[in-house]
Amino acid sequence: MTAKFLTADWRYLAMLNFEVDRSVLTPYLPRGTELDDRNGSQYLSLVAFLFLDTHVLGLPALFHQNFEEVNLRFYVRRRIGGEWRSGIVFIREMVPLFLVAETARLTYNEPYRTVPMQHTIVKTSGEMQSVEYVFGDGHDRCRLALHVDGPLHEMERGSEEEFLCERGWGYTRQRDGGTIEYMVEHARWRIWPSARHELAGPLETFYDQPLPTILSGAPTSAFIADGSAVAVHMPERVA
Repeated sequence: MTAKFLTADWRYLAMLNFEVDRSVLTPYLPRGTELDDRNGSQYLSLVAFLFLDTHVLGLPALFHQNFEEVNLRFYVRRRIGGEWRSGIVFIREMVPLFLVAETARLTYNEPYRTVPMQHTIVKTSGEMQSVEYVFGDGHDRCRLALHVDGPLHEMERGSEEEFLCERGWGYTRQRDGGTIEYMVEHARWRIWPSARHELAGPLETFYDQPLPTILSGAPTSAFIADGSAVAVHMPERVA
């Protein structure tokens, strides 16, 4: 197991999920991985959440400990011996801090972009009501909001939410065409299911077609995950 590169709390993950044709995802597929599916369906997810108490190599990320991230991701797997590693590939990741984006690009070659961001978490008597993430500025401003009713739930075994959340690996294509993988550790998340969603703004500013058209359509599911402490390990090259 490689050393931990980053630790943080990932909280209030707004997840908007879409079934897509595999041809949409294949151009982004890193070498050595294959598309993962649930009951024959592939998924694309727009995810917005908070990074809190961020540490890099065990040291506090001064002035960069708390910030938002919005990412667009899909789901892959890689066979190692007799086991499958369930993973994630990012098409685009956005944060409001240049140094965070630059560090991720240099260490992992992750597709980061620096974008102004804001968030609002609404609770009533301690119960979650909504989360809102805004990314971009001026004419490029986009907004993702999820609204829920009811308490937290444990994720059901074999559920769509489990398929989307329980991912222990990240995979990234490198500049020379190779692939790195890195372990991501976190506790099993709980969720606020069946969220009502709002997504508005010029998505084409941030994503190439057909992705904005897909994201503007009806999602398969929307939910909020409460999140947890997370450890992201140093990357290793896939043979």
